[in-house]
Amino acid sequence: MTVDLPLIWGLLIGFAVLMYVVMDGFDLGVGILFPVIGNERHRDTMMNSVAPVWDGNETWLVLGGGGLFAVFPLAYSVLLTAFYAPLTVMLLALIFRGVAFEFRFKDPRHKRAWAVSFAAGSTLATFCQGIVLGAFIQGVAVEGRGYAGGWFDWLTPFSVFTGAALVAGYALLGATWLVMKTGGDLQERAYGLVLPLTTAVVAAIAFVSVWTPLLHEDIAARWFSWPNLFYLSPVPLAVAGVVFLLARAVANRHEVQPFLLALALFLLSYFGLGISLFPNIIPPAVSIWDAAAPDASLLFLLVGALVLLPVILGYTGYAYWVFRGKVGTDDGYH
Repeated sequence: MTVDLPLIWGLLIGFAVLMYVVMDGFDLGVGILFPVIGNERHRDTMMNSVAPVWDGNETWLVLGGGGLFAVFPLAYSVLLTAFYAPLTVMLLALIFRGVAFEFRFKDPRHKRAWAVSFAAGSTLATFCQGIVLGAFIQGVAVEGRGYAGGWFDWLTPFSVFTGAALVAGYALLGATWLVMKTGGDLQERAYGLVLPLTTAVVAAIAFVSVWTPLLHEDIAARWFSWPNLFYLSPVPLAVAGVVFLLARAVANRHEVQPFLLALALFLLSYFGLGISLFPNIIPPAVSIWDAAAPDASLLFLLVGALVLLPVILGYTGYAYWVFRGKVGTDDGYH
């Protein structure tokens, strides 16, 4: 039996990216909501709710980027060149945001400035990630084994829209996280944000679902030809079901369900994206098999990944278990 190593690595990289999106998504969302929650005591609680886990969440970004470099070097070189500008801005924004975690509490004279740094860093990093996502979906020009587009091909109306959509999506994750981790007035304010943000996210999903097939005939054929239409129709129906359950969970003041259902909304969107783009790692024409390193390298690295992944999953689960439960203003995790 032949083991399809590029496929295995494609699934592992996809898993790492998904873990980063859902885990760092909610802590970036908490920063995006900072301007909406003006109360400084509430902001202290918001920051404390993500302080123990935010840096561990970004491990998945390193794993995804490092894995792409090691096992799909063609994709790494092309995508990094194509998205150099937004990725650089994203990393700078993440640095500003990370510094704000410590300085906002230790430098009370400039607390408001560090709050701005935290909110702006979170929003800008998310917006850049959304721009990269949109530019990735619309396709990257490749000639031979190199990038053949311009420096600003990533900047289009579609990529700007996906950037704004991801800001709304992470804000929804942040609001449902605050519902789960806080209480009192802050929790009520978070409850009040969930439904408007859900409406914005669902509208963005619908818009992108219509816009994406217009960009690529292959994607339109994959979704709207028969019998694919029959087999794939459960995906939008599942999205409608999750939205209904999310609205009901908020109305009944459930504390954990809204966060889990918001994660389900992201999972379904990610699944839909995978259906549209698989097996291309550089849309629209470079597949995971075209971009993979030699099998000997993939096998060697897979042994390391099989050791590393359980360790990452283990300490991630342990961190969330240790810091489980509600968070207060004076917990001092920073």
